[in-house]
Amino acid sequence: MSTSYLPRWRKVSASAGAIVAPDERLSWPQTTALGIQHVIAMFGSTVLAPVLMGFSPNLAILMSGIGTLIFFLVTGGRVPSYLGSSFAFIGVVIAATGYAGSGPNAHLGVALGGIVACGAVYVLIGALVSMTNERHTRAAPVKGLEGIEVEEVEQDVAVHWIERLMPPVVTGAVVAVIGLNLASVPIKNMAPTGFDTWMQVVTFVAVGLIAVYARGMMQRLLILAGLIVASLVYAVLTNGLGLGKPIDLGPLAAAPWIGLPSFTAPVFELNAMLLIVPVVVILVAENLGHLKAVGAMTGRDLNPYLGRAFIGDGIATMVSGAVGGTGVTTYAENIGVMAASKIYSTAMFVVAALIALVLGFSPKFGALVQAIPLAVMGGVSIVVFGLIAISGAKIWVDNRVDFSRNRNLMVAAIPLILGTGDFTLHFGQFALGGIGTATFGAVLLNALLGRGRDD
Repeated sequence: MSTSYLPRWRKVSASAGAIVAPDERLSWPQTTALGIQHVIAMFGSTVLAPVLMGFSPNLAILMSGIGTLIFFLVTGGRVPSYLGSSFAFIGVVIAATGYAGSGPNAHLGVALGGIVACGAVYVLIGALVSMTNERHTRAAPVKGLEGIEVEEVEQDVAVHWIERLMPPVVTGAVVAVIGLNLASVPIKNMAPTGFDTWMQVVTFVAVGLIAVYARGMMQRLLILAGLIVASLVYAVLTNGLGLGKPIDLGPLAAAPWIGLPSFTAPVFELNAMLLIVPVVVILVAENLGHLKAVGAMTGRDLNPYLGRAFIGDGIATMVSGAVGGTGVTTYAENIGVMAASKIYSTAMFVVAALIALVLGFSPKFGALVQAIPLAVMGGVSIVVFGLIAISGAKIWVDNRVDFSRNRNLMVAAIPLILGTGDFTLHFGQFALGGIGTATFGAVLLNALLGRGRDD
């Protein structure tokens, strides 16, 4: 790596099968093409998440680009990552605002206040991790037969205390709860007629077929591809055969190609903040997993950048929420693209961020997203929320969580029901909803039962 704060990318050739490191790059035309590929990879989810919460998709795309640039600067360009709209916020935003799933969110400001508060807590965690890493690294012995081993262990202290507070049994439960808590939204609120219900079926079947039978980039963009297919079927049945509410393309035709997105100021209400701030647990787990995955693929130890990664993601979330955008997080879709291409250059993420900025200033793009039928969005939501829930189970499987231990059973089982049933605790006039009680419950139960007897 370069000794300068930001990388001075070393140009390399695109040899077949060769790994391109974070501080290397291909030619600028090739890097630009790779940046476009990463925009496409994150596009479906980054557009879908704001639509499901009633946010502006234009602003979400714009802030994903700005957030990625913030992350790049804070981490010194050492961690290859794209920051896109976080799905972890969907459940708590819907719960905090009472959003019904169609059109702009009338209580957007309340959600934004919670998102900004969540980002602030995230920054504080990152600062604590950075200080812990720095203190223990300086304390490590420089000489001695085991000096190098001790230094490596000391640098990982911050990682260890995070994993101790939120082991896989906790993070898996919290992730699963987010998906399960959302289950009623598309089923009860996004299918007002029998025709719409059947269109939801058409949509999730289309996504399933693409997921299993498609190949290449289409399979990687299964949500976006399924949404397009279902929208075309919907248009044929409604605009063509008159079986339901037709798609109105008038706003799309009237929208200008270039213009400023709509900005919204946050409103800080304690109830909403108490509900939304616990999402930081998920963001920490996602970011930690991202660094571990990229570190394993590149063969480089990224643990020293963990605190900076948290701070960068937290600042990006605060900046996004401050103007009306969604909370952001590192994207698994982009990890998949890097793994397939073996190219980890941070230069291509700078390019991707700049492309996202351009898309954010196109009202016509936002109007196109808003033209998607509610029933189609409902079908896609069923898939997405189900995948979120299964992602929690995948954390348990990948980390071989032992459910023959009563402690793990209790830490996972109780929060699942608290979150799914929307168990709410009232503190005077303040209320902590299902996702909040499940998140805090999982962390506290893990701490409470950690020292007890485990039969």
